Amino acid sequence: MSHELKETYACMPTTERGRGILISGDAKSNSIVYTNARSVVIMSLQNPLDVSVYGEHAYPATVARFSPNGEWVASADASGTVRIWGTRNNFVLKKEFRVLSGRIDDLQWSPDGLRIVACGEGKGKSLVRAFMWDSGTNVGEFDGHSRRVLSCAYKPTRPFRVVTCGEDFLVNFYEGPPFRFKLSHRDHSNFVNCVRYSPDGSKFISVSSDKSGIIFDGKSAEKIGELSSEGGHTGSIYAVSWSPDGKQVLTVSADKSAKVWDISEDNIGKVKKTLTCPGTGGVEDMLVGCLWLNDYLVTVSLGGIISIFLASDLDKAPTAFSGHMKNVSSLSILRSNPKVLLSSSYDGLIVKWIQGIGYSGKVQRKEGSQIKSLVAVEEEIVTSGFDNKIRRVSLHGDQCGDPEAIDIGSQPKDLSVALLSPELALVSIDSGVVMLRGTKIVSTINLGFVVTASTVSPDGSEAIIGGQDGKLHIYSISGDTLVEEAVLEKHRGAISVIRYSPDVSMFASGDVNREAIVWDRSSHEVKLKNMLYHSARINCLAWSPDSSRIATGSLDMCVIIYEVDQPASSRITIKGAHLGGVYGLTFSDEYSLVSSGEDAFIRVWKITPP
Repeated sequence: MSHELKETYACMPTTERGRGILISGDAKSNSIVYTNARSVVIMSLQNPLDVSVYGEHAYPATVARFSPNGEWVASADASGTVRIWGTRNNFVLKKEFRVLSGRIDDLQWSPDGLRIVACGEGKGKSLVRAFMWDSGTNVGEFDGHSRRVLSCAYKPTRPFRVVTCGEDFLVNFYEGPPFRFKLSHRDHSNFVNCVRYSPDGSKFISVSSDKSGIIFDGKSAEKIGELSSEGGHTGSIYAVSWSPDGKQVLTVSADKSAKVWDISEDNIGKVKKTLTCPGTGGVEDMLVGCLWLNDYLVTVSLGGIISIFLASDLDKAPTAFSGHMKNVSSLSILRSNPKVLLSSSYDGLIVKWIQGIGYSGKVQRKEGSQIKSLVAVEEEIVTSGFDNKIRRVSLHGDQCGDPEAIDIGSQPKDLSVALLSPELALVSIDSGVVMLRGTKIVSTINLGFVVTASTVSPDGSEAIIGGQDGKLHIYSISGDTLVEEAVLEKHRGAISVIRYSPDVSMFASGDVNREAIVWDRSSHEVKLKNMLYHSARINCLAWSPDSSRIATGSLDMCVIIYEVDQPASSRITIKGAHLGGVYGLTFSDEYSLVSSGEDAFIRVWKITPP
């Protein structure tokens, strides 16, 4: 067998309430670059499924920028480190420098691609630093700020200048190189969130949490105008981006709107167009990032929705897409249409995907509780939450009905639904299991051992329950009680996952000691052993629809696929499938495997039989 990556459904940028995010792009390829946790994501605006990911930062990445020629990316992280890597040839690392002693919030390349200026948090005066990209040599001293510096910009034409702004309400201006402090502006009355030079270097603009934007002369830093309050933003302005011709700017704000402003000499600072982004009207619709790239106007909301407007037709509704921002812990294929996938992350977000298309919408729930696991059964979703509740919700397209919440009084460990009689659900808790029929708890059974995983057969006649002691206990389900039939001892660690094969002739189990075992259901004999190729705990496993193949996902970031009738040594391993670990697996057909993980990505793998 062999495998290839077929599709990637990208995570969305990490956002934080009350702070802007600074995304950037490459005009040649129409690609944007942004960060989420330790991932730096490059995505094509023309095809959001065209995604590549750099995952070599040791700390959460905070900002990334393409070099002027598009050949390199400089990405920075929360430890103050900048890594410079190539956009081709498997992202070969060119250089790595420790630039600041704290988090880096923004960085910019010089127009000739020789220098980089970075700003953020640090000690003493080291809040801004400019350096040569190939040697790391300092090119100047940046005095003048007393608090975190949120944004910096490099004048794109000679004579070169650098401007910075930050939490001390200042906009500072430096001449160079080597750069020296020239002057400070104190016109803003709150955090100055973003500063940007126009493409020709003749002007720069600063925007602030005081709802204002100020335009300065690019060479002398004299104030030459400001954004009009008439029709202006009514909330903090978090980011600003210039049009390619330098005659307009795009701004985004906590007031949930984006605005295009005229910056030409006659109408400097007048609102030209207010753009409305899709959303439900909640806090998550605040806009925190923006970019004007060729004909595309890109906005990012706090809830992680990327909207793309066309400058050539601003009246046209935007293309909007989204995804997860946190660990995707559950995947479920709709049996009526295996091309449709539902995924859930622990922050309570359920996203619907269609293979070949990608993002198809967020499933709108009436309540926003965190989700531990999700099972889709025909037109119904069953979820378990960190609030000790099991919810059954009817699904109509992208809308959920009113949830029926059942409080089981204890933290759910595992959730399993009898697919042929979905009324029956089995929830494992520390001390045993809770049996549900519909929305009623019919029994809570104390099993006398610490339960770590469970599953119920599709017809609801049998349950297999795994313990902290590594034993598998097989029970027949008689009415609302369990009758123990057998105890299987083979594992050497706590059981982490158990799943029946689709034809119900076998079941598979995985443990925290990195081993998986396939069992014959009727004889309880081991069918496939020596599945000991992970280097960390097994988090999830999945069967192919024809029961011939099994896949395991682990904390070691790998997915391993075995043929049940072949020795375990003939496996295929997908290395580095998900940064931080693999937490969700499901087959959509015999040769398509979907995986999800800590990195908030979902990937579809095509398996080629031997």
